[in-house]
Amino acid sequence: MVFSEAEIGQRVRELGDRITDAYPEGDLLVLGLLKGSFIFVSDLVRAIRRPLQVDFLVVSSYGNEMVSSGNVKLVYDPETQLAGKHILLVEDIVDSGRTLARVIEILKGRGPRSIEVCALLDKHDRTFLPQPPRFLGFDAPNEFLVGYGLDHAENFRHLPYVASLQ
Repeated sequence: MVFSEAEIGQRVRELGDRITDAYPEGDLLVLGLLKGSFIFVSDLVRAIRRPLQVDFLVVSSYGNEMVSSGNVKLVYDPETQLAGKHILLVEDIVDSGRTLARVIEILKGRGPRSIEVCALLDKHDRTFLPQPPRFLGFDAPNEFLVGYGLDHAENFRHLPYVASLQ
């Protein structure tokens, strides 16, 4: 086990406090990247103590592989209006940052007030992400991780902790 259920719960509460303090006014839209972030998003929005909206994006870049293909495909686009809102883009894990960089590029064209990233895990191998996530749960080892929403070929998402496949 890499991160226990208790460690994750504590860190999500801390992130909720930091996000609450960072956005004292304005419309906040928490935008989760599915499928991997769905458990993290649900816990995180309950830890943020201010009004907010929630929507999701579905982006495909892995398929059944253990590394990103680099071909980022937007499968589901949010229907929520983004213009003038603070966008908190929530990701399960940042590997190369290629997917996030492409998503941020797309969203910036829709006129948000701000865009920041909240990631549960960061491998610090972001050769494509122009800036690090503003809100970060944990530094992650350079291993293929599963659990707490993260999967391999759609398996292991249900685990309440994060573990390594290695």
